[in-house]
Amino acid sequence: MTEKKKSDEKRKDEGASRSGFDVESITWGFAEHLRYTLGDDRYSATDHDRFMALAYAIRDRILHRWIKARQLHRQSDVKRVYYLSLEFLIGRAMTNNVINLGIESEVREAMEELGYRYEELADQEVDAGLGNGGLGRLAACFMDSLATMKIPAVGYGLRYDYGIFRQKIENGMQVEQPDDWLRWGNPWEIERPDISFPVHFGGRVESAREKGVRIYRWVDTQPVVGIAYDMPIVGYGGDTVNTLRLWSARAAEEFDFDDFNAGDYVEAVSAKVMAENLTKVLYPNDKLYLGKELRLRQQYFFVSSSLRDIFRRFRATGKSWDRFHENAAIQLNDTHPSLTIPECMRILMDEEHLAWDEAWDVTVRSTGYTNHTLMPEALEKWPVPMLESLLPRHLQIIYEINHRFLQKAITVFPGDMAKIAKVSLVEESDPKQIRMANLSIVGTHSTNGVAALHTELLKSRLVPEMAQIFPQRFNNKTNGITQRRWLLQANPPLAELITGAIGEGWITDFSRLTELKPFADDPGFLDEFRKVKKQAKEALALQLRREQGIRLEIATLFDVQVKRIHEYKRQLLNALHIVMLYNRIRDGKKDDFQPRSFLIAGKAAPGYAMAKLIIKLINNIAQVVNSDTAMKGKLALHFVPNYRVSLAEKIIPATDISEQISTAGTEASGTGNMKFMCNGALTMGTLDGANIEIAEEAGAENLFLFGLKADEAEALIPHYDPSPYITEDEEIRRAVELLFSGHFNFAEPGIFDPVRDMLLGGRDRYLHLADLRSYADAQRRAEQLYRNEPEAWCKKAVLNIASAGKFSSDRTIAQYASDVWDIGPRPVGEDGSAREIIEDARAIQDRRTRKERRHG
Repeated sequence: MTEKKKSDEKRKDEGASRSGFDVESITWGFAEHLRYTLGDDRYSATDHDRFMALAYAIRDRILHRWIKARQLHRQSDVKRVYYLSLEFLIGRAMTNNVINLGIESEVREAMEELGYRYEELADQEVDAGLGNGGLGRLAACFMDSLATMKIPAVGYGLRYDYGIFRQKIENGMQVEQPDDWLRWGNPWEIERPDISFPVHFGGRVESAREKGVRIYRWVDTQPVVGIAYDMPIVGYGGDTVNTLRLWSARAAEEFDFDDFNAGDYVEAVSAKVMAENLTKVLYPNDKLYLGKELRLRQQYFFVSSSLRDIFRRFRATGKSWDRFHENAAIQLNDTHPSLTIPECMRILMDEEHLAWDEAWDVTVRSTGYTNHTLMPEALEKWPVPMLESLLPRHLQIIYEINHRFLQKAITVFPGDMAKIAKVSLVEESDPKQIRMANLSIVGTHSTNGVAALHTELLKSRLVPEMAQIFPQRFNNKTNGITQRRWLLQANPPLAELITGAIGEGWITDFSRLTELKPFADDPGFLDEFRKVKKQAKEALALQLRREQGIRLEIATLFDVQVKRIHEYKRQLLNALHIVMLYNRIRDGKKDDFQPRSFLIAGKAAPGYAMAKLIIKLINNIAQVVNSDTAMKGKLALHFVPNYRVSLAEKIIPATDISEQISTAGTEASGTGNMKFMCNGALTMGTLDGANIEIAEEAGAENLFLFGLKADEAEALIPHYDPSPYITEDEEIRRAVELLFSGHFNFAEPGIFDPVRDMLLGGRDRYLHLADLRSYADAQRRAEQLYRNEPEAWCKKAVLNIASAGKFSSDRTIAQYASDVWDIGPRPVGEDGSAREIIEDARAIQDRRTRKERRHG
């Protein structure tokens, strides 16, 4: 063999090693990135450097399949799902990618050979905090399921420089600190400077008649450029790798030399600073006008960049616009992307020159809308003057949509102007507001709720008139979670126990968990389950002690409420019950008491004063309870700061009781309840959201249900009086009196007066005291079962796990794919050879040469 042939063979081998899944290839990949990508040696490498080197080595193995998937999807002219969400709470990526690629044992062995522990390197990764809670975590689960189910998809969102804030607790109060998650770089993303689009704001609209047709031009605008950053989303098994495309804002002009030469250095870069503020931070505080305006700018920037990218991809097919729905299914995750509708119309009419009816048909047939709230005040509205200033052409289009829609609505409600006013896209307030939920329903072919109760209440309570006008558009898609993240990754001992009992089919077919039901009567399996739960408690206790100085008693019942802090989620109800338990122990009623550790975690929106005060109240109660020697070994309460995905992955497996206690009729679905369920926690909950379906699957006897039903709560709210619940129940009266006596705020008189006024002054829309006795009784049943019948408790836990199969995001996505998107799987197949790398590089240059020739 000649030296040239030897050299060629060596290059091919090296190319293959970068995609190799064996231990030696991974070891070499790690070592090469440590030296040649990061420029480190044994003396200079930090723990974070080693994490980055391993991440790059894993990314190499993803890239090969990622490119292969994109090529196949392009060559096959597939239909794609475009999932538009302003939040993607993806957490850490390394462990998820390693598991989905199926190389966990190889990565562990490779790191051990080099003297490192894989877990320690993985712990260096910072959570990608690109979401605020359930909405963003749902989007992340959906992206995992789409890839696992081999459905071509692109997720679109924003690349926030600063994610959801880091929460610090000072003197019991939440303090928000910047979450600079990109400080050390993100090894999973690839910048695509060649994929960029101008996004326009402000200006004015000119109109003229050309060839008998009215033409509109949006002129004198202020442009901002959207730059694409791509992250791979690896499906389980590694066959399909989809794309999460996040947009970052850049100034159209980096620098104003005239201002600079005139000596005004600040003004020279002011445009750049203003433009890039768009993607600086997740969800600015919208209590003030400037915060609202920035949020509206964010939403339009994200929508416009995404739509231009989607349309660019479609134009390459050469098809006519009436076939757009054959290639694209656009899903709006809540109302945040609702400007998709007028933006789609604007581009199709003003740039592609389609007539209104043609553009409207393309828009409606290709888009769907997911509603996530039942509370009218949470439905987005934008002031007309703000829209007129920032997006004048879009306001014109919205008015025209409304005009045409109301002509239809009048035929459904002839002469009923009250109902016409309710369905109008324009709310006649001062100033006028545009109702984005109404726009989303009118401008799409599908509106879905996210749990059976939620969808029913959506149609009967929130937008009943819309449901009458468009009965065929409303449907239910109960939310789900990805079992790969929330069981296989988050709880390996439990995953191993389940696989040992029923095989590994549940990893991709969660319905297979029903095969676990017979094991609920197997004493040996129940004993192993207890060991798994104890192991999870020990792991959580170790982490909380190391990171927060929190000491947990492993032998206690772990009662957990982790979610966004909000009045309707009723952390305050939990706190009231804890005060009741505190009083019982102080009264000497210890003998029949199950020792408990209460864990509460979650973030309050920076501008939500009541939610922040509830955090303060919980921390003050915790300080008193935990310092009282009479409570030692009996009762403990801890507020865990900075709740995030990676922390949830530790807390959820360790939990015994899952608190899902929202006022019935307020929670759309919830997904935390599903995560706890499949990890063997028992639900303490109201008949709200997906709790109802959990009870249907597991049996109501295997949950602890309490409280008013949705219709009962709705009927009570208008004339709710908290007084009888206090005067007629001695234990509740004493708890309320103690809570507001100054016992928990001795040095801070009056600080909790707003909570007292809300709770006792007739302004409590969430009926805390109306449900408190029922809640306390359900808690009593739970503690007695845990204390006196541990076998029965474990049996219920296993039956919950065995009944969790419905709540996979795979099932949810399959329903969207069939009912809304009309799309199926497209397997990618085997990897190509290393030679393809060279062929692709040559093809790229060939395409560039041909392009240069075409353009002279």
